[in-house]
Amino acid sequence: MCDTCGCHTSGHTEAKVVEVHQSLLAANQKQADANKQHIEAMGAVAVNMISSPGSGKTTLLEHTLDRIGSRLKIGVIEGDIETERDADRIRKKNIPVVQLTTGGACHLDAPLVHKGLHALEHQSEDGKFDLIFIENVGNLVCPATFDLGEHERIILVSVPEGSDKPAKYPTTFHGADTFVITKTDLLSYFDFSIDEARQESLRINPELRILETGAPAGIGLDEWIEYLLQLIAS
Repeated sequence: MCDTCGCHTSGHTEAKVVEVHQSLLAANQKQADANKQHIEAMGAVAVNMISSPGSGKTTLLEHTLDRIGSRLKIGVIEGDIETERDADRIRKKNIPVVQLTTGGACHLDAPLVHKGLHALEHQSEDGKFDLIFIENVGNLVCPATFDLGEHERIILVSVPEGSDKPAKYPTTFHGADTFVITKTDLLSYFDFSIDEARQESLRINPELRILETGAPAGIGLDEWIEYLLQLIAS
């Protein structure tokens, strides 16, 4: 785990850890507020995609770009600990993309996304976008604590991960706007209960919007695209 989010406490007193953590979050929130103003000045709506590794975030993005990438000005900020592999996949769609590598930190934070926004602007002739996807580092714990300046927070859980994830990670679901169940085309191969995932997530967050997708098979993509278009229009 990383040192920057307060989840590593070896060698520190509890009081000191709390003090540093609170200071870090306050500084992050100040930058997140500035990021939101920056994003809106770019004409965009930003969504922060949070999930465990391998949930299908990048695959869902690829299929999304295939459907609306030519109709809208879309930018993507990719967060990973190392490599540009996810950004390379997005570049093949001829979409502006910035790779942010954290070098070990288990989440993106607002100052890092601030740099990503400026880098993204340089890839647009007028610096304007309709929609900005921020694909966070694969983790269902640390990213939940850090506001990035997004307008919408999306939590993704794939069918192979199990339907108990909302119950096991309540903080993440409590702060989310939308819950996307991915890889539903694999339901017949895994012990995943859609009803359990829905009930547990709504128990934690009754206002949560829930979508079901299986991107390679086209399952739920019409509803997903409509949801994104409504975000832009609102």
